[in-house]
Amino acid sequence: MQNLVDRIAARIKAKFLSESSGHDWHHIHRVWQLARQIAEREGADLVIAELGALVHDIADWKFHGGDDSVGPREARLLLSEEGAPAAVIEAVVEIVASISYKGAGVATPMRSLEGRCVQDADRLDAIGAIGIARCFAYGGHAGRLMHDPDEPPVLHQTAAAYKASKGASLNHFYEKLFLLKDRMNTPTGRALAEPRHQFMQDFVAQFLAEWNVSA
Repeated sequence: MQNLVDRIAARIKAKFLSESSGHDWHHIHRVWQLARQIAEREGADLVIAELGALVHDIADWKFHGGDDSVGPREARLLLSEEGAPAAVIEAVVEIVASISYKGAGVATPMRSLEGRCVQDADRLDAIGAIGIARCFAYGGHAGRLMHDPDEPPVLHQTAAAYKASKGASLNHFYEKLFLLKDRMNTPTGRALAEPRHQFMQDFVAQFLAEWNVSA
């Protein structure tokens, strides 16, 4: 099965190597490595966790008009083309279908341990120093302001409201990134999230101090 993982990795790398919104091959590779690390510590199936990590962003709804059915469909197609067993395909497609954050008031549970490991890995890459960089990279890609002090953050209560949001990048810390520490699924994920969360808090405090500098 390791050969299957390697083939999928090669195809995903070719597809995402030049992506520039923070959802590139390097993001996927980090999530892959984190998911494997968490899965090993939590006793999850490594093949399913690794494949789930590799294809988790194969067709993110943010780049497909909000359609969250494209990712699971593309993941199924790729895994089928590479000859993955039917049970593996179903387990991985379920991860892809369930992984995304959908708003502060929306629960996004993962049924499988492997899914919980991959979701934690993806969320870890959304916080800390890398998460900060990715937040602003995506904001620039999407034409969003860095910060608008007249626009308060919104804790979206539905997936539709979250998907429709066009808020400034700094609001994303309050609307999602600061919330992820307490949404980690596994003991390993929670331990890894703590220092990254603190780093983000320190960054935002410094950002606002510099933003509000007096003349």
